[in-house]
Amino acid sequence: MPVSPIRSCLLDDPYLGPYAEIIRKRSDQAAQRAAALAKTPGSLAEFACAHEYYGLHKSEQGWIFREWAPHATAIWLVGDFSGWQTRDAFKLRRLPGRDVWELALAADVFRHGQYYRLEVVWDGGRGERIPAYARRVIQDPATLLFAAQVWDPPPYVWQIPVFTVPKRAPLIYETHVGMAQDKETVGSYTEFREQVLPRIIKAGYNTIQLMAVMEHPYYGSFGYHVSSFFACSSRFGTPEELKALVDAAHLAGLAVIIDVVHSHSVKNEREGLSLFDGTPYQYFHNGLRGWHEAWDSRCFDYGKTDVLHFLLSNCRFWLDEFHFDGYRFDGITSMLYLHHGLGVDFTDYSQYFDETVDEDAWVYCNLANRLIHEVRPDALTIAEDVSGMPGIAAPVSDYGAGFDYRMAMGVPECWFRLVRDVRDEDWNIGYLWHELTNRRADEQTINYVESHDQALVGGKTLFFQLVDSAIYDAMSRASQNLKTGRGVALHKLARLATLATAGHGYLNFMGNEFGHPEWIDFPREGNNFSYHYARRQWALRDNPDLLYWCMGEFDEAIIHTVKRYEALDGTVPRRLFVSDKNKILVFQRGPLVFIFNFHSSLSVADYAVVVPPGKYRLILDSDADRFGGHARIAPDQTFELLTEMRGNELCNIIKVYLPCRTAMVLERQI
Repeated sequence: MPVSPIRSCLLDDPYLGPYAEIIRKRSDQAAQRAAALAKTPGSLAEFACAHEYYGLHKSEQGWIFREWAPHATAIWLVGDFSGWQTRDAFKLRRLPGRDVWELALAADVFRHGQYYRLEVVWDGGRGERIPAYARRVIQDPATLLFAAQVWDPPPYVWQIPVFTVPKRAPLIYETHVGMAQDKETVGSYTEFREQVLPRIIKAGYNTIQLMAVMEHPYYGSFGYHVSSFFACSSRFGTPEELKALVDAAHLAGLAVIIDVVHSHSVKNEREGLSLFDGTPYQYFHNGLRGWHEAWDSRCFDYGKTDVLHFLLSNCRFWLDEFHFDGYRFDGITSMLYLHHGLGVDFTDYSQYFDETVDEDAWVYCNLANRLIHEVRPDALTIAEDVSGMPGIAAPVSDYGAGFDYRMAMGVPECWFRLVRDVRDEDWNIGYLWHELTNRRADEQTINYVESHDQALVGGKTLFFQLVDSAIYDAMSRASQNLKTGRGVALHKLARLATLATAGHGYLNFMGNEFGHPEWIDFPREGNNFSYHYARRQWALRDNPDLLYWCMGEFDEAIIHTVKRYEALDGTVPRRLFVSDKNKILVFQRGPLVFIFNFHSSLSVADYAVVVPPGKYRLILDSDADRFGGHARIAPDQTFELLTEMRGNELCNIIKVYLPCRTAMVLERQI
């Protein structure tokens, strides 16, 4: 049983008082489940080692293969070594009294690179299957069928055998290996390491979030319909090439996390886990609850011990085998609620504690975080939860699910609502400040203007929303186009304001920092199987004659600024002044003061800004020429500290000139 903390932020929240018993009960259930799972092996980390038992493994005695398939009546390994026929020599035997199937073979039976799969028989049926724990799965370009591959290369030699994530605010560059290249094809791990990683390092980000790493049959799913949870996507290269990418990032001091999809699984039967042993309920819920109609996928049964064995081992596998530094857990909302969050507005605290919550899923989240932090105390875990369930990013010791961070999903909604639905002159700056800083004090958050979600086909990036068709013919720095001028200015302000008010970290999706044009669309029948929109046009970022270059330079400048001053580390944004009339926002963050003028036409001169005592120096302004501005603000200026009576209070002020749609960053020296 857990030792209750002396003080609980969750239970001290008066809004959560009526639900204190449910909160405690969930936490106790998770603690009891963790203790039960750890009892026999000795720890949760030892329990989460199914990948070392199941699947194909080589030892001094030869090869051993095992699979969990409770309702199978016969299983064979078939492959090019057997002429793809079922042969007695490759027939698995069921271990006495267990649901485990096993086959032991001599060391010379398999060669590195050979292909194999399973032939599974059950009462009333038979089917081809890819082993659930296969570590290498590859698609035949001729037949488009997937097969597991015997993978036995020389061990990868790590340049950085042990990497510890520094204690710092994560500045995350969210990216996708396949579409990270400029060319119209699928990029590789090696190309990413050689061509894209240096860009991320130069831009100042300290964490990389890789999407679509786990093997998925359909490229256009963006990696969300996972089929082989223990295999990295072979369309990008080999496991060793992925390890080299991680190694190179670590060498540069960057942490690497991946998007993990445990919220659902692809419905494919041959490639995935669906009907693996002939039943729909081996890994998933039986009946309608086992199907996610909106996502056309299968829903895990988090209450089954064998499913926990599979998923928790998957959490450990990527940390151990590829030295990843943590995870962004996708689709937490879909996991937590029986309605998957579809068509539901979360407007009442009772919705977090009613009968629609899948308590087993909440317990799994808690177990996953216990396990990950037991294996890697420095690992990062981030929850993508749109519902706002309290406690998701609260520590396990405080009755929480234990994620280190949660995505601040209200922030992009705020920005897109403003630029899409509200006239510039009607922006409410107080509302903007509230949305940028609205978070629970007991949970760490990751701010972002937009992620890959806002860029997928059918939507628009923020910059595309701002400039629309002008993105095609008015992006020259020499252009005097009013729409692109507005778009570039607001794009910069949005990113600086979101970064500077970030609770504990910041995220950007690859290319959005420089206003990458259009959307993301993977090759499919509807677009003539084109890769035109499934790539990143880096040449636009590299051309100093284009406004894309200016926005990229600005993003690099603000990232390096918050890093240099450690503005996000152990600090909170403190509002100093808001004027809805003049559209002015002023706040302090660590040693920096940020001054924004969101007004579409009103520039202010000798504008009195209340500040803490100190000396102030301009270190960055969004109106600089190299950032695509009009150079209306004198660089490197200092500001004289004055005093002024405000009501009955003598205040310290500085007077600034701030043109419309610009921002300044001042360094405060005490």
